[in-house]
Amino acid sequence: MTFTLADIFSARTRIKGIADHTPFIPSPFMSDFCGQEFLMKMENMQPVGAFKLRGAVSAVMALGDDVRGVTCCSTGNHGRAVTFAAKKRGIRAAVCMSSLVPKAKVDAIRALGAEVRIIGTTQDEAMCESQRLCEAEGLVEISPFDDPLVIGGQGTIGLEMLEVCPDLETILVPLSGGGLAAGVATAAKAINPDIRVIGITMDRGAAMYESVKANTPVQIPEFSSLADSLGGGIGLHNRLSFPICRDLLDDYILVTEDEIRRAMQVMFYEDRIVAEGASAVGIAAVLAGKVPVLNGPVATIITGRNLDMPTFARIMMGQDVTIGELQVKGVAYDA
Repeated sequence: MTFTLADIFSARTRIKGIADHTPFIPSPFMSDFCGQEFLMKMENMQPVGAFKLRGAVSAVMALGDDVRGVTCCSTGNHGRAVTFAAKKRGIRAAVCMSSLVPKAKVDAIRALGAEVRIIGTTQDEAMCESQRLCEAEGLVEISPFDDPLVIGGQGTIGLEMLEVCPDLETILVPLSGGGLAAGVATAAKAINPDIRVIGITMDRGAAMYESVKANTPVQIPEFSSLADSLGGGIGLHNRLSFPICRDLLDDYILVTEDEIRRAMQVMFYEDRIVAEGASAVGIAAVLAGKVPVLNGPVATIITGRNLDMPTFARIMMGQDVTIGELQVKGVAYDA
């Protein structure tokens, strides 16, 4: 299967007026910190609060008129996006999730009108249920990452970033199943082969990172995380997002839960941004000194805002938080 810049331009046409053109703004604090202009692509401003809407709309709008409905597995944001897109088309949506998905995200998907199925404790188990619904009930599966239509939609982010700032040197991309990273890297490298695209993820349960190390998709344990949107596997039969990430990403950086917590506080106190832990990993990597030397403008993607607000409030107040088996010690913010 091939995937090119042309697929991204096709996706741009399908999502126009629904899921495109989010703000791309500087962070004065982060620019001062790293000594280069630091820009943030505000995908948390999408109608469903996350970048996933681009890929979901691209895929659902490409379906034929005879489609009976759609299904997907999700850690939250993809399910919300698929449900939104299905509602636009007036078709059924069934969303399969593991028990690790935060209740706030599950409730938000139900509120949009999806049929929600909680299956097992891993994304791979939820994926199996989604595939079963395709076979048993004739639904069409919308992959969260391993689908050229979805990757094309996410790739439009890369187009928009380079159009606003053509001299970008580095893009820091939150990395999970690789749909976002694959799309952005394809767009960015086609426009400027010298640009650096770095995948950033949490240091526990980093499926794409471990798969690239093994040079084949692998299944690894999943853990609770402040960056819960980055959880889940990449699928053992991954056809597209894995090889694109393997071939196009210049580096991979892992960040700790404490580093994610600190970055979430910086985003809130310095830029007044409410965002998920997954949105903060690029900033976390820079603050922790893990990004190789920067010689020009750098950007990251603020991927979503769909988080549990009581937990967010505790983090901002410097209080301890517990998410599943994860305990993160609170630290009061100090610039």
